[in-house]
Amino acid sequence: MLSYTITDARAWRASTIDDRQSWYYPLSPRCLDALDETIHRLRRQPQPTTALCAAQEPCAVCAEELQPVRTALENGRGFAIVQGPARERYSPQEMQVCYWLLGQLIGRPIEQNVQGTLLYDVRDTGQDVRYGVRFSVTNAETGFHTDNSFGDGIADYVGLLCIQPAKSGGLSRIVSGYSVHNELLTRQRDLLEILYQPWHIDRRGGVRPGEGPTVQHPVLSWDGHGLQYRYLRYWIESGHDKAGQPLSTVQRQALDALDEVANDPSLRVEFALKSGDLFFINNRWILHNRTAFEDYAEPQQRRHLVRLWLRVDSALSLGEGP
Repeated sequence: MLSYTITDARAWRASTIDDRQSWYYPLSPRCLDALDETIHRLRRQPQPTTALCAAQEPCAVCAEELQPVRTALENGRGFAIVQGPARERYSPQEMQVCYWLLGQLIGRPIEQNVQGTLLYDVRDTGQDVRYGVRFSVTNAETGFHTDNSFGDGIADYVGLLCIQPAKSGGLSRIVSGYSVHNELLTRQRDLLEILYQPWHIDRRGGVRPGEGPTVQHPVLSWDGHGLQYRYLRYWIESGHDKAGQPLSTVQRQALDALDEVANDPSLRVEFALKSGDLFFINNRWILHNRTAFEDYAEPQQRRHLVRLWLRVDSALSLGEGP
């Protein structure tokens, strides 16, 4: 367990990162020209998006200017918004091509479900999480969480491309897991310690042959260098029900304490993504939430984001494909 407070750039509060302009990273004309070159070629000779390798495309020149993004994700505030090509420049499919290629310059795309999806559509399908689906296909508020909390290995980074924002709502909220941890360590250390114990997490449709419906992981872990969260409260409550081990009073108090601190307005920030924004977060220690939203009636105007899960490991290099 991490038993002391972290005071570096990762432990930010709303008041310490209020220069919102510094969150945004515009693409240079050189990088936009390189993406144009690929898009124009694909208009003549179409290829599946996920077959494209950034290292073999002109956009490889963008790697250097994305270095500040990678630094912010790993050692800074833990999130960044890359201002990608606007919808007026490219079609929605072409925006996804640019996103796929730029994402590879930040991390290695990994599968997001048992079907092997690499580019995952985040849009409301009218379904309800109470009937076995993930929050990503509903318009409900998610609560603060990390992605793939039930996975064998979590994604280091999560990316979201905004193709079309909602009519109203659907705001992004994020909070530093280090600041949350600092607060819990000071206020309720006894409950913090419980978060380091194993919890049942619902695999939520991600069950492969031979696997049970739940997996056990701690909400919090510390390896001596960094924190790692595995958290989405609904998956924990559902997981304990499926395992026949209802949450105890003290376990609920620990989750309540975590949620209360994460939702403290002095810690979290809130903003709306615009069409063309590429939003990346460190999924190990940034907790994120999406507020409930109302969509347009017209299908072509309905909220549409595309998600990437990225992993950073020693095998990653620009000479390898995804």
